[in-house]
Amino acid sequence: MAKQPKNAQNKILIIILSGLGLIALIIIFALGKLIYQKLDMSPPAKITPLPSFSSPVPTETLQPDLATEIPPTPENTEVPSANSFPLAANYEWSVFLSGMDRPIDLTHANDDSGRIFIAEQRGVIRIWENGELMSSPFLDIQYLIDSSGNEQGFLGFVFHPDYQLNGYFYVNYTNLNGNTTISRFQVSADPNIADPATETIYLTVHQPYSNHNGGGMAFGLDGYLYAGIGDGGLAGDPLENGQNPDSFLGKLIRFDVDNDPVPEIWALGLRNPWRFSFDSLNGDLYLADVGQNIYEEVNFLPFSTAAGTNFGWDYFEGNHGFEDNPPESFTSVFPVAEYSHQEGGCSVTGGSVYRGELYPEWQGIYFYADYCTGYVWGLLRNNSGEWQNELLFQTDANISSFGSDEDGELYITDLNGIIFKLKRN
Repeated sequence: MAKQPKNAQNKILIIILSGLGLIALIIIFALGKLIYQKLDMSPPAKITPLPSFSSPVPTETLQPDLATEIPPTPENTEVPSANSFPLAANYEWSVFLSGMDRPIDLTHANDDSGRIFIAEQRGVIRIWENGELMSSPFLDIQYLIDSSGNEQGFLGFVFHPDYQLNGYFYVNYTNLNGNTTISRFQVSADPNIADPATETIYLTVHQPYSNHNGGGMAFGLDGYLYAGIGDGGLAGDPLENGQNPDSFLGKLIRFDVDNDPVPEIWALGLRNPWRFSFDSLNGDLYLADVGQNIYEEVNFLPFSTAAGTNFGWDYFEGNHGFEDNPPESFTSVFPVAEYSHQEGGCSVTGGSVYRGELYPEWQGIYFYADYCTGYVWGLLRNNSGEWQNELLFQTDANISSFGSDEDGELYITDLNGIIFKLKRN
């Protein structure tokens, strides 16, 4: 889907995000006056122009801007969706591949090749094709990466929607200084080997500590690249990054990679958005945010949501107050699902909405998991608009990510070296 044109006519002198969070509003402080723009399903003019750069500029001091464009209405407004959960006992997560080194992410290039690309935390992308794992890596950037910390290393990657034409893909990793780096690479003349020398760094963000780096990456149906960055680490967000509009930490940011890929803050109030995804048919966002002491959460935003959503951290952990009282005018979006550490969980792994063809009974159901317990849940919105959440599977895996192949069939990556695929018994 084509992105909406930008309007460079209007200029914002100051942007303040404090108190944002209503899905139906964009709140901007400009020229000393508050401007409230009601959500309109037709694309409005761009309010904040992107700076003009001839090429991406890596920087740790770039001043964040609030993204202000509202996504266009998706073409697929009516999508197939189950109204209840299938009997999970009729399905299993079957071993698809083993012997990998801490697999961290899995996806496909949407190039009709049938290949599956699997990233390992050490800094390597491997290719599975025709029943075999290729011996030579697609990409090896171990020399660029610090993977010494449990939450550091190669954290996520995604292919450009037009990869078949331009050969671009994007990665999220911690560099040798431990800082978040978001880069673009390009495939070489050999379709099974990327060229590390083509790296173009879009953003480098200083990470004060080794944990809470985020790592999720995805393209929305609006054509923008989205990336999740954690709050910078330690317990309780001691540097207050989640609510700080002047920091990329604790944010969901986006890039207009087909024009000026200058990063913009699209949402704030996040602790560690390790994995998020967009429904491939209607563009709705599902974002899992790893909790602190008690609660893990899954958030939902419809495709038409404007920029500026506040997910509440560190005023809230899940649906519960966490630290201090928010300002009187504070508003945030609360999770549509949560679970407690008292159930044995420790870290939510966001997943995907099933859009495969093999199992139509799973259509529209969002899968997510817990890293420690290996539990896999399903989340759906029934015909009455109510959210239903159900524990579906109890695995022994340390689930680091979900992914899908070109046919939309679901996989999970187990950090112990195994890839599983959802199959009927």
